[in-house]
Amino acid sequence: MDLPNSTCGNVNTSVPQKLSARIFSVFSFPLPCVQAAESAPLPAVIGKPEFPDTGWDRIKDLFDTSDGQKYSEEVRNVMKSSLTAALLGLVYGGVPGARHARQRFIQLSQAEVYSSRVEAVRSAHNAAIRGFLRYGWRWSWRVAAFVTLFNTVSTGLCVYTDQNSLGYYAAAGAVTGGLFRLSLGPAGMLAGSVIGGLLGLPAGALIAGAQKLGGETLREKRRRERRELYDLKVAEWSARLQLTDDVDGEISELVKDPASDQKRISELLNLPRNKPAAPEPTAQ
Repeated sequence: MDLPNSTCGNVNTSVPQKLSARIFSVFSFPLPCVQAAESAPLPAVIGKPEFPDTGWDRIKDLFDTSDGQKYSEEVRNVMKSSLTAALLGLVYGGVPGARHARQRFIQLSQAEVYSSRVEAVRSAHNAAIRGFLRYGWRWSWRVAAFVTLFNTVSTGLCVYTDQNSLGYYAAAGAVTGGLFRLSLGPAGMLAGSVIGGLLGLPAGALIAGAQKLGGETLREKRRRERRELYDLKVAEWSARLQLTDDVDGEISELVKDPASDQKRISELLNLPRNKPAAPEPTAQ
């Protein structure tokens, strides 16, 4: 039976020599040199961060929650103002409504007979609670919707233009008043817009004055935070590129001289084999 052709011409070649020949055949080809292509464009994943300098970029930046960030301060302020307006509307409409419902219940129940005074007082209190919830809810959602719409429009205009002007608050008041009087027709919508615009001016002056008392307006604070975040992202991006260049240099140094690695492998394979350990004498 003929033996198949092998890489070694001598069929009596020892096992270590065959293993050495196989290893050399694997590592004999030249390894490619990995170098960074300076002219090639960077992928979008590791691209240089961009500064949000347009209006739509600033609007999208308000709702950006990537990298574990929370919603922006503007969005949180709108939510807080809406919740506060809902509570104030509930109290403003609920307290007079409860008083009116209690008095009306007493007037309508003059001829009713109760088993005890406690039962009569409990019935009057229940009527007051129902009136508080009914009238309080009517005022609560209306005031909350008005404040939310006003703050959303004014904040959107200020963020889009990156300015803090009283005209934006007047425009927000006009839009809000017009939408709330939309059911009354064009005349009612126009009257609501005029009234809302007039009320928006003092509201905007109050908001801007409260921000000035803190040392800087919300727009100035937002510009500073955006600049600091952008500088931090650029520094992180530069550190990643530097780390990539260092790793690339180390890989290039390792694959620059493959002959030394082959020589080291040959030396390890030519070492004499360890003698088998002598068997331990058995006890007679």
